[in-house]
Amino acid sequence: MSLIGILKSHKTKPMMKGVILAGGLGTRLYPLTKITNKHLLPVFDRPMIFYPIQTLAGAGILDLLIVTGGNNAADFQRLLGNGKSFGLRRLTFAYQRGEGGIADALRLAEKFAAGENIAVMLGDNLVEKNIRSALTGFRHGARIFLKAVANPRDYGVPQLKSRKIIRIIEKPKRPPSRYAVIGLYLYDNQVFDIIRTLKPSARGELEITDVNNAYLQRGELQHRIISGWWADAGASPRHLLAAGQRVARQ
Repeated sequence: MSLIGILKSHKTKPMMKGVILAGGLGTRLYPLTKITNKHLLPVFDRPMIFYPIQTLAGAGILDLLIVTGGNNAADFQRLLGNGKSFGLRRLTFAYQRGEGGIADALRLAEKFAAGENIAVMLGDNLVEKNIRSALTGFRHGARIFLKAVANPRDYGVPQLKSRKIIRIIEKPKRPPSRYAVIGLYLYDNQVFDIIRTLKPSARGELEITDVNNAYLQRGELQHRIISGWWADAGASPRHLLAAGQRVARQ
């Protein structure tokens, strides 16, 4: 969605607040990330971070928090300003020290959420379609989004039975399905209580898959399969190139 499209978006009350996670060291894109955050790299004609902002703003989520880290946090503020060019009502920033994982970054959003539901998006994920309808009707628990991919072993993968998720496995050697859990999640405010119970994984991180499985065990995990293409632009230089080519063909 173009910046002009964002500025022309509806003026109704947003359904929830939005959190974009844009920290990490970007080691998979080194040396491109030697002197900058990967989310500031270009994807075709604009910085990577623009895409998740436009996705959430296009769905009517106009109160956003960006969690970043490393040595380039101030560059996000210089680039994005107060968010008015995206039609945002408010743009806030938080700083994550080190690389503690997605769930570790998300817990920095607790004060910002202030008891409201949140839409969380990874800063290197791009989705083709407007997600407004995918957010409709969400009230409590968690909702995750799936996409069939050629390389599911690189992601969290759901095991399905009768179209229901029975567990999610992080980066399985033998994926139980062809679906990846993409970097878009909806959570109620209980997510922060769940994060407080997590233990670091073998990678030394608090895993978002553990958060989603906790909701699953409570019987409060929903899922949707997204339409259109999805890109994980930060996964590798090849993924970054492919994402730019897809955007260019739109």
